[in-house]
Amino acid sequence: MDPSNILIAGVGGLGCAWAHEAYVRCGMGAHLALIDADDRSFKTGETVHVLRLGHALDEVGCAALPPLAEQRMRGLNNLTQQLLKDTELVILLTGLGGGVGTGAAQEFARQARQTGAIVLAVAGLPFEAQPARLALAEEGFSRLEQTAHVTVRLSLERLARQAREKGQNWQMGAEWVEDLVDGLVRTLMRMGLINLDLMDLRAIVDQDGLATMLVGIGRPDDPRGILESALKAPLAEMDVGGAKGCLIQVEGGPGMTIGQVDAVAELFTSALDSDAQVILGARVSEDLQDTIRVVTLLSGIKPS
Repeated sequence: MDPSNILIAGVGGLGCAWAHEAYVRCGMGAHLALIDADDRSFKTGETVHVLRLGHALDEVGCAALPPLAEQRMRGLNNLTQQLLKDTELVILLTGLGGGVGTGAAQEFARQARQTGAIVLAVAGLPFEAQPARLALAEEGFSRLEQTAHVTVRLSLERLARQAREKGQNWQMGAEWVEDLVDGLVRTLMRMGLINLDLMDLRAIVDQDGLATMLVGIGRPDDPRGILESALKAPLAEMDVGGAKGCLIQVEGGPGMTIGQVDAVAELFTSALDSDAQVILGARVSEDLQDTIRVVTLLSGIKPS
């Protein structure tokens, strides 16, 4: 797949920060779109596209005004159709609870789906101490979930707690988000021992029910530790047991064996429905010395 077929899109200030860091992390093996009403969110580069919601002289922005952000995103429809004409996969990153993310993210997802692209969205939900923003975010999440093929509910509460433990700034770059995006881009861009493609991805995302994504990292001789790493993801509570569909990509260093791939895959799929559709991919990467990373997309999850 050509890098122009994959678009990493950040919507709103937090989404733009995440998207840029993920874009750099995956070696710029995709195009990047930054969408906001604030020029401070924008970066420049040959494969970076900037979509400003409003005129550059407009000081109002879209703060706490989701309908305004949605309206402005809709007004850019012709531009986004040109941007997305060769795109087959959109990885959309956003924070909900403010104006731009809550209003524009689902509208951009709608426009992307109009072009036939698969849309995988990761949406950050506000802290529990912000009830007004949380209520706004829940409404926005519901609309995004109805539009994107997969919408992952990311808990900023958990993300910030994990980042503090590691001495990281979660607002500028979430390691979990970067690992997930990097894994997805590598899955589709590089040849492997067992290859995955967009047809495999579509087969999983088309399952009825809820869906989510996980990423786990650990030592090749510790498959249970890799699974536990994935289950510690900063996601909102969701019971993934009984999922009907699973796409799993196992990536490791030059020393990774087929036996290690099988051990990890068996653990990750043990809680699935007995008739679940499982699609496995595996790849050796020189930069993953003595490490295995697993990216999993689960679908057909029953609401709790």
